[in-house]
Amino acid sequence: MTATSPPLAPLLEKLDRRSAHVGVIGLGYVGLPLAVTCAQRGLHVTGFDIDPPKIDKLRNDDSYIDAVDPAELRRLNTGGRTRWTSDFSALAEMDVIVICVPTPLSKNRDPDLSFVATTAETIARYIRPGSLVVLESTTYPGTTIELLKPILEKSGLVCGQDIFLGFSPEREDPGNASYRTATIPKIVAGDGDDARQAVTAFYRIAVDNVVPVSTTQTAEAVKITENIFRAVNIALVNELKVIFDAMGIDLWEVIDGAATKPFGFMPFYPGPGLGGHCIPIDPFYLTWKAREYDLTTRFIELAGEINSNMPQYVVSRLREVLDRATGKGLSQSHILIVGMSYKKNVADMRESPSARLMELLLDQGAQVDFLDPHVATIPPMRAYPQLLNRSAIAPDQVAAAGFDAILIATDHDAIDYAALTALNIPIIDTRNAIARRDLAMDNVTKA
Repeated sequence: MTATSPPLAPLLEKLDRRSAHVGVIGLGYVGLPLAVTCAQRGLHVTGFDIDPPKIDKLRNDDSYIDAVDPAELRRLNTGGRTRWTSDFSALAEMDVIVICVPTPLSKNRDPDLSFVATTAETIARYIRPGSLVVLESTTYPGTTIELLKPILEKSGLVCGQDIFLGFSPEREDPGNASYRTATIPKIVAGDGDDARQAVTAFYRIAVDNVVPVSTTQTAEAVKITENIFRAVNIALVNELKVIFDAMGIDLWEVIDGAATKPFGFMPFYPGPGLGGHCIPIDPFYLTWKAREYDLTTRFIELAGEINSNMPQYVVSRLREVLDRATGKGLSQSHILIVGMSYKKNVADMRESPSARLMELLLDQGAQVDFLDPHVATIPPMRAYPQLLNRSAIAPDQVAAAGFDAILIATDHDAIDYAALTALNIPIIDTRNAIARRDLAMDNVTKA
């Protein structure tokens, strides 16, 4: 089949004319910004999600993702560029279908690709010849060809002959105002030359810089390598934190000093654990896949172990500080956690170490409240059902609440740190938030 033979030529022509209809499945932190970006670039977009409340909000111009402006959503909805539905039979109308569903881990840290498989089965019921299907969900190398392709071909359509299949890893960074979906370089790959041409043509409409690679396995490996790089380096500084704490050395000062070297060093900073969908989860996808080749991933697993143990380390430091400052144990103490989301200045609670910190403190019998300008109520999560619907304390209630200690877990800019230091109670700062603001450190312990 030549590069422009049917059914590729009609798809490329539709993309070139911006008449292609794009379906985005999974309207979370990845799917919704992508859907809106495609609509902004002149494509007709239908967003699919199994969660009816999300669909209702989007139809009413109500964005639940910080990266999507409600006013822009209203403009696109009013202009007829977007529609939102839980009716997956509308997939039959799509020229391009992008899968942006979760890829979590099981309790045993094995990949849970049930969302991808179920979505693929649904697509197979409705897909038509000449369509392009792209997986964006992060996964292990081989998923697109080994899992997705056979399910799609249950439709009777053959990938590379009747339909086209690609992989393009998401690179969303919630809260990053400098880089948006359209401006983050996009890795793309296809199952064969025609599929690569199709997926490249599609993303060149939505994204400013498209970077094709040779195979879908390579594209999958690119994404997982990015996340492993971050996980391993964060584990390194977390381990250094424990060592330098014991020596009485300020790790943050060490890192800032090392960062003045103009080559050979890249600063990473410690924290109370890892959060977000990618870094705590994705490295274990490669660990699982490596076992198929009788290979071990000792470095990756060690990094995961170090990062996973950080909440316990922080709680132990809190316990020590309380004992010295108040003579109280955790079971007699009232603790304020500052920041429940996993990252500063966003409301994203996915895999947040703050949830683990709260669970550990509650298990020790402590009374725990939290302060977070972005999280009013703890939402449903895959873990920690006992934390569901806990509400944040109001800032003006903190002083009168009688806290024994404050634990800064996420350093949101909107927090009044000067007011916290003025309470004159012990503060455990896992983010260096107090020192970075040049506030009094008399009652502050970094951890």
